Amino acid sequence: MQEGIALSVVESSQVGEARRAMAALASKLSFDPTACGRAALIVTESATNLYKHGREGRLVLQPHCRGGVAHIDVLALDKGPGIADLNRCFRDGFSTAGTPGTGLGAIQRQASLIDIYSRVPGGTALLARLWPDSAPPDGRFKVGSVCIPQTGEEVCGDSWTIAEKGRNALVVVADGLGHGLFATEASRAAVRVLHENVGLAPAALLETMHHALRGTRGAAVAVAEVDRDNEILRYAGVGNIAGVVLSGGVSRSLVSHNGTVGHEARKFQEYTCPFPCGAVLVMHSDGLSSRWSLENYPGLLARDPSLIAGVLYRDAQRGRDDATVVVLRGSEGIDG
Repeated sequence: MQEGIALSVVESSQVGEARRAMAALASKLSFDPTACGRAALIVTESATNLYKHGREGRLVLQPHCRGGVAHIDVLALDKGPGIADLNRCFRDGFSTAGTPGTGLGAIQRQASLIDIYSRVPGGTALLARLWPDSAPPDGRFKVGSVCIPQTGEEVCGDSWTIAEKGRNALVVVADGLGHGLFATEASRAAVRVLHENVGLAPAALLETMHHALRGTRGAAVAVAEVDRDNEILRYAGVGNIAGVVLSGGVSRSLVSHNGTVGHEARKFQEYTCPFPCGAVLVMHSDGLSSRWSLENYPGLLARDPSLIAGVLYRDAQRGRDDATVVVLRGSEGIDG
């Protein structure tokens, strides 16, 4: 999956910078002029809201591809006072800053999907998703992510992907050693192995990656397989990729062994744990601290996976490394 763009928005001049970054990204993904116009409006309004209302405001532009169609998730993340009445804030004319109060309403009208989470105090996270045309039908799994390079780097040394295996889903998160192009080469090699070997189980995939990455810097890698029919998750990891399953108010950490895929990895061991309907899988690189808990965010677990990923990125990122977080939830009622 392509890395995203994270932009600080703490002054008015950065609104234009965000709009130009979105225009370049939409053009790169071959959005038509109408979709590019919608994208520009969404980013302008989101960045303006961050500048006027937020604190430590950050805008994330995260491209995705689903069903062969590219789309962009816009995440507006702040650590401001929060919004007490979320329903009221979408009505035109409502404002706490003396403005016309049309920002969130305008975003809602232009976006293909919108979701928002706020704590008072604690800040607000807004997700606005933009499909270039009509969205493809829901798949068996809903997935969201944030994948951002370290400040100063043009490419992200982390990579991730998802592949379907019958009714199951395989997810890999890889963190290439170091930063920049050589780290990217290693992590993308792990992603490539997954797509070339979707029939393998997680431990066998990890061992195959180990051989494929020998000519690279190596990477920390974890592979998860969600088995919907048996309601279990199979997991294998080497290195410091964190994995957590959240279900029924219980958080279960997943086990990875020490080592580096492609260099030194003594054990490729697969673990299983329950993954009932409604469970959520979170996987992330060490660009995020593992000391987060969704118990501190009442109601967040029910939101869109991309919004969950955005909140975790905002509050748990270390700020001195590439950072990737992937959130997966099975889509209820999908039988095909």
